[in-house]
Amino acid sequence: MGQLVVVNFVSLDGVMQSVLSADEDRDGGFDEGGWVLPYVDDEVERFMSGATAGAGALLLGRRTYEIFAGTWPYADRSDPAVAAMNAMPKYVASRTLKDLPWANSVLLGADLVAEVRRITAATESETVVLGSGDLLRTLIEHDLVDEYRLLVFPLLLGAGKRLFADAKAARRLALTATRPTPSGVLINTYRRAVTA
Repeated sequence: MGQLVVVNFVSLDGVMQSVLSADEDRDGGFDEGGWVLPYVDDEVERFMSGATAGAGALLLGRRTYEIFAGTWPYADRSDPAVAAMNAMPKYVASRTLKDLPWANSVLLGADLVAEVRRITAATESETVVLGSGDLLRTLIEHDLVDEYRLLVFPLLLGAGKRLFADAKAARRLALTATRPTPSGVLINTYRRAVTA
């Protein structure tokens, strides 16, 4: 059975909104878009390239899918992470999309929880979730995430969409790895804790 892995950028106060571009997501008047870029060093790039190239599939929400579909098919395919993302299956959670132009994209049905369970049961590799804040709320609520790989950036944004803002129940996680990068980003890996 495969694993569902969340790989995401978060500020120290848990914000995950509009990480790469000012216009990525201005919901709620958010005007701090692009906050990740000053901290992206070689270690962050290596980690993200490995997490992407090592995935067996992507699971994306509508907004993240549309941003990625507008960029990755046109990126340099000699980069292993780009080649992997373009070739792997991409499962998309959306109630509004009808056409999925990015190669190997599959629109999930209305029962998202059942669909995600089916995907992870049918694969032996990792299915990785990038971005996708609305989708993550559902995955977290139904305890579907096996592992979180969070890149924690050393800044406080004060406002914005938070990764765990709507968590409805306590969940124990085990820190299995952590490493700092030269720019001060902490790359932390957490797995679902085993309870007796």
